[in-house]
Amino acid sequence: MESRHLRYALALAEHQHFGRAAAALGIAQPPLSQQIAALERELGARLFDRTARGVFPTAAGEAFLARARRALAEMSAAVSDAGRAARGETGRLRLGFIGSALLELLPSVLGGFVRDRPEVRLGLQEMSTRRSTAALLAGELDIAIGRGAPRGAGAEELVSVTVGRDHLVAVVGAAHPFAGQRGVSLEQLRGQHLIIAPADEEPVVAAWLTTLLGEGSEAPARAGGFTEARDVHTIIGLASCGVGVGLGPACLRVAARPDTRVCKVSPRVELPELVMSFRAQDRSPVLAAFLDTTRERCPGVSERLERGLGARR
Repeated sequence: MESRHLRYALALAEHQHFGRAAAALGIAQPPLSQQIAALERELGARLFDRTARGVFPTAAGEAFLARARRALAEMSAAVSDAGRAARGETGRLRLGFIGSALLELLPSVLGGFVRDRPEVRLGLQEMSTRRSTAALLAGELDIAIGRGAPRGAGAEELVSVTVGRDHLVAVVGAAHPFAGQRGVSLEQLRGQHLIIAPADEEPVVAAWLTTLLGEGSEAPARAGGFTEARDVHTIIGLASCGVGVGLGPACLRVAARPDTRVCKVSPRVELPELVMSFRAQDRSPVLAAFLDTTRERCPGVSERLERGLGARR
């Protein structure tokens, strides 16, 4: 039994005439009659009564046709589902990201992806760069967005592409002496209690700050002049409490509170790049669709993606 036998039986039940059913199917009448007869022999039951008034399903025929309709519908759905999955319209995408990625990058990229592919199941986790890199290498994430390129064992298995650049700003509470200043110098920052990302979770940022604030500085995670904060919202919140001076990307202005002030840092200091990483061997259509959306929404990313993918082929 093949799917065509189901279609033939359904057409005959609809038209109640071999000639009309054959015309609707685009075949000659004799082959249709032969196929229906062969089907009845295979089933061991008469499916249709042939009468002078027309051809009508028997009780066995009615039972068969009910299942045949569902079977053909399922086959059609299977074809449709396979095509949608191959185009990345269904499936699952697991994304790990640092909090600051929500301020500029993700509203555009993730927002566009959700609108275009509403049936993709999303697993979204805010996490540090170190944790998201480890989860990516372990197969627990499909994409990681962090500050600076992934480091350490296994990083060579990843494609990492710059998706954003930003510079350093300082955020303080409204009562802080810096609140009335448009900018602060690096020298002024060296004398302040700073609120920064933890060194064990953002090693690239921590190493960069240690270098920036002076070769003699202790690692930020151990120094008494630092308070650790895991995301930009916490940095802003602690600064508003008067704990110290928060350091973060300029995009944190989007999330700044009325009781805080954001100051430029002079000279301008570029932060480690915002980097999107994924496994080079991942052939998921959903991942490919997300990368397509990223190309559309992030100027310059398309060329960098092609270079990164080409280097891993």
